[in-house]
Amino acid sequence: MSMAMARASSGLQYPERFYAAASYVGLDGSNSPTKSLTSKFPKSTALLLYSLYQQASVGPCNIPEPSSWKIVEHSKWASWNQLGNMSSTEAMRLFVKILEEEDPGWYSRASNSFAEPVIDVQMNHNSKVEPVIENGNTYPETKTISSENGSQVGTQDKDVVVESFGSVGVYDQWIAPPISGQRPKARYEHGAAAMQDKLYIYGGNHNGRYLSDLHVLDLRSWTWSKLEVKAGDESSTTLDPCAGHSLIAWGNKLLSIAGHTKDPSESIQVREFDLQRATWSTLKTYGKPPISRGGQSVSLVGNTLVIFGGQDAKRTLLNDLHILDLETMTWDEIDAVGVPPSPRSDHTAAVHVDRYLLIFGGGSHATCYNDLHVLDLQTMEWSRPTQQGEIPTPRAGHAGVTVGENWFIVGGGDNKSGASETVVLNMSTLTWSVVTSVQGRVSVASEGLSLVVSSYNGEDVLVSFGGYNGRYNSEVKD
Repeated sequence: MSMAMARASSGLQYPERFYAAASYVGLDGSNSPTKSLTSKFPKSTALLLYSLYQQASVGPCNIPEPSSWKIVEHSKWASWNQLGNMSSTEAMRLFVKILEEEDPGWYSRASNSFAEPVIDVQMNHNSKVEPVIENGNTYPETKTISSENGSQVGTQDKDVVVESFGSVGVYDQWIAPPISGQRPKARYEHGAAAMQDKLYIYGGNHNGRYLSDLHVLDLRSWTWSKLEVKAGDESSTTLDPCAGHSLIAWGNKLLSIAGHTKDPSESIQVREFDLQRATWSTLKTYGKPPISRGGQSVSLVGNTLVIFGGQDAKRTLLNDLHILDLETMTWDEIDAVGVPPSPRSDHTAAVHVDRYLLIFGGGSHATCYNDLHVLDLQTMEWSRPTQQGEIPTPRAGHAGVTVGENWFIVGGGDNKSGASETVVLNMSTLTWSVVTSVQGRVSVASEGLSLVVSSYNGEDVLVSFGGYNGRYNSEVKD
């Protein structure tokens, strides 16, 4: 299993870190906050910081649109209004992220004015990072030791040393945390979901055999345990072993959607695991359900699930689009306009600002893709925007997770080798960059792995599990 720091913020946790940042830039109830901002930042940045502050502290914009001739007030309103229903937490994190990009030393200056809680983080602002040459490559910002099977990976960032897992921890690097308890059997194409500092793993494929076990990893103590499913009442059910399904956290329950089974049903099945009762049940749905499949993407958008693509039981590749309303449990097939992605499975999907569904990569029987498609969920129109930056190589079987406007993608392969780099797409600018790269046959360069985001000591942490790269993995990396 692997785990990586998606961000390495030091010191204060949220929301205190946001309040400290807001105070630092003058958004703390002063008489003229915008004047304070425009004196420190370009106008466009000042406007965005103001809008994010309003979104985080007040909520979505619900004030009437000012007259257009009131240029300043109208600009502030328009900037705030376009944030839509962005959550307060996301607005806070994006506010701090923008401040850190504009003024990297803000925290050290601000920290002189407030008492900081004692946590596992040491400030190291004056550290000089020497380039390290490894296999002929120069890494000017980080020192990396990468290896397999539970050994630690250490790195030092320019500003922060994070102490965790009993050793020097990580910033944008993968390590193997100190796992205890009963490890799950090695697997790939399993379902994974994070909820309340716990990682749940269900099913998957091991040596061509489908699995039906359910395991939980406590992300604070790094301890595995197996969940024993109870027989329950008449509404409960015993699940067939499956792989290529999707596991979604919904309230205090887990939803397992679709997946390949030995004796496939005609249509997609939606099953629910009640964490309190420890029972599975099959949910009754209405409308016309999609045909059964595996390797699809399932994205939670508000109270709906958006299902795209996959491969049916006859190995026919799909590019259909369906929505399941979780309140009415009704299926709806969407006939979107524009050119959809070609039929594929084992792609990844992400949702940006609750409006745009992004589809990246995946494969057909002979080809892997690195194309990016966007579906506007309001107009139901597909587009294929131009990608910027270091566009990833074609891949299928990769895993992705979003942190704010960043979409982290890990693993996958092209039928020849695993993808060694962890990449990130800024979903606002559609610009790719490489976060880090691994060497050798490690689990985060394998196909069919899972990836979730959780929190550790107030930091966003990526946690990967499993995968297949010529052998099956049960490693946890973070």
